[in-house]
Amino acid sequence: MKIKVKVENLTKVFGRYPKTVLKKIRSGVSKDAILKETGHTVGINNVSFEVKEGETFVIMGLSGSGKSTLIRCLNMLNVPTEGNIYIDGENIIQYEKDKLRDFRQRKVAMVFQHFGLFTHRTVLGNVEYGLEVRGIPKQERQEIAKKTLATVGLEGWENKYPRELSGGMRQRVGLARALANDPDILLMDEPFSALDPLIRRDMQLELLDIQAKLKKTIIFITHDVNEAFKLGDRVAVMRDGKIEQIGTPEEILENPANEYIANFVQDVDRTKVLQAKNIMFLPGSLVSLKDGPKVAIKEMERSGISSVFVVNHERKLQGMVTVDSAIEALKEHKPLTEVLIQDFSKTDPETYVQDLIPLATASKYPLAVVDENNRLLGIIARVSVLSALI
Repeated sequence: MKIKVKVENLTKVFGRYPKTVLKKIRSGVSKDAILKETGHTVGINNVSFEVKEGETFVIMGLSGSGKSTLIRCLNMLNVPTEGNIYIDGENIIQYEKDKLRDFRQRKVAMVFQHFGLFTHRTVLGNVEYGLEVRGIPKQERQEIAKKTLATVGLEGWENKYPRELSGGMRQRVGLARALANDPDILLMDEPFSALDPLIRRDMQLELLDIQAKLKKTIIFITHDVNEAFKLGDRVAVMRDGKIEQIGTPEEILENPANEYIANFVQDVDRTKVLQAKNIMFLPGSLVSLKDGPKVAIKEMERSGISSVFVVNHERKLQGMVTVDSAIEALKEHKPLTEVLIQDFSKTDPETYVQDLIPLATASKYPLAVVDENNRLLGIIARVSVLSALI
């Protein structure tokens, strides 16, 4: 997969003479000591990472960890003291004023925590603002804005004003405004942290849906570990201006790099992080639709199980057969198709474990994980889900 963003040895120091403290940073002097000795604040300390095209890359950390300072460097709102930022192979730190302005207008967009909407403009007027700045004709920009509002679920709200909207709706307007310019990269600085928990959850799901459709490169900032693991393809954990670990949510949960990371993730609700694809296993026993009940019985006997899934030649799930129904079919000379049962639960690989709990509770059988074409991908034992309740 193509590397969209490459950050290389990035450092940001705040103060009158930032470059004068670089030597202290390189020699390992702490952030607190530098502040006490020089009055300069180290925001980012020698950070490097890469973001793939179409990836949702989450930067997570507590207050003061440097995460918001870092994301503001990616569109040069913060000018780095040292290091390089490559977007599609070009070092944006070397951009002249006109090229930087064009980069901000066309290639990257930012969604802030506090909406930042124009109160005197309608919803449509807010969303089309960036296109207006670029000189896009009125009719064209309004058509684009309306389509973008529909994408974020605000069709029909074009003529309302921000004061008439809920917090979640205002944040959708902010997201639509960023998307209207069709940027390659979407920067999101704690966009949902000011929302109520239920609205925040809805916005997280909305972002996942939008990303599934648009496949943008997203760099998302949060202090909430559950939010980070829910949204991120990969997550970077920051502390004191440095990155402590980068990995998938599962990698960080299973193999924390140090004690700080282990403490950071110890209270994570794994049911909100792990998905069906993380806990399913490949079926060791399957029966083909062309097989008879005797083959099914032998397969269950071999594996020590009392039911088995049945697939066709394309591995599409047809149903399940139990040992009792297979014996009945054998005695009465019936084909498997006449004794297949369908009262088992199916799910897709992206479903979170918390959403599997009701299915596992109600079912007598393992859960089948299938793709959009009903092709069997894996099986989840009920115990793998229900053990999360303990």
